[in-house]
Amino acid sequence: MNSLSPVGWIGLGTMGLPMSRRLLAAGYPLTVYNRSKDKTEALRALGATTTDSPAALLPQVDIVFLIVSDDQAVRELFTGPQGLLQAPATGKLLINMSTVSPGISQELAALSQAQGHTYLDAPVSGSVKQAEGGQLVIMVGGQEQAFSLASPLFEHLGKLALHLGAPGNGNRAKLAMNTLLAFHAQGLAETFLFAQQQGLKAQDLHTLIANSAMGNVFAKLKGEAILADNYQAAFALKLLAKDLRLAKAEGLGTPMSEVVHHTFQEALPALGDEDVIAVLKHLSGH
Repeated sequence: MNSLSPVGWIGLGTMGLPMSRRLLAAGYPLTVYNRSKDKTEALRALGATTTDSPAALLPQVDIVFLIVSDDQAVRELFTGPQGLLQAPATGKLLINMSTVSPGISQELAALSQAQGHTYLDAPVSGSVKQAEGGQLVIMVGGQEQAFSLASPLFEHLGKLALHLGAPGNGNRAKLAMNTLLAFHAQGLAETFLFAQQQGLKAQDLHTLIANSAMGNVFAKLKGEAILADNYQAAFALKLLAKDLRLAKAEGLGTPMSEVVHHTFQEALPALGDEDVIAVLKHLSGH
């Protein structure tokens, strides 16, 4: 594999589309698959090739990235009737950037190895803006040699790619990171609601947070969203609720985690498709 190895990309959702565009812009020959064919047209217009199934994609490339919603979607893409592991190919590097359970990464790493492929779990921290700018943080589990092969591509996607050891460890790190994200989201929402109850202006609170030790990128972006009453999903609440369920299944049961898990599961039916900071609407009773 060289710097211009042919690359496959599966999953052109909120994150997958800008991430795949960056590899295409960097000069990598790109073949894409997405269940909704209309989402492939933007990349086709930029020079990407499209294909009808994961199995058809794999023989055309050296490296495959995929980023989809959950364990079930990932399993289907690997082991379904037209899945990656049904293809007559060997020696490929399969990089799963989805936020899924550590268990499925361990399972798919073993299945991939049995067919002569190598698997990395490489979920990301960051949202659309970071994906567009190549500023994601990438958490990687799997063989160190495979990580080294993938590193030149990771450089186009993120500001940091950190190898964390065995298969599944990238997913474990992502669940830990998203637990903290949930703490931040609920904490920021409760802070704005309390300030409002005290008669303070939301803009003034946002300015204070931004200039304090508590100011960070998340507080800035989500504070701006609150001020604009804009809850269009950069990271959907339903996905964070899913990640909290996965973390709980892995044994997370600390006091704060129990609170945010309960809050986000309660908010899910009404606000699942909105941004994570829409938890403010749930907490306010709207």
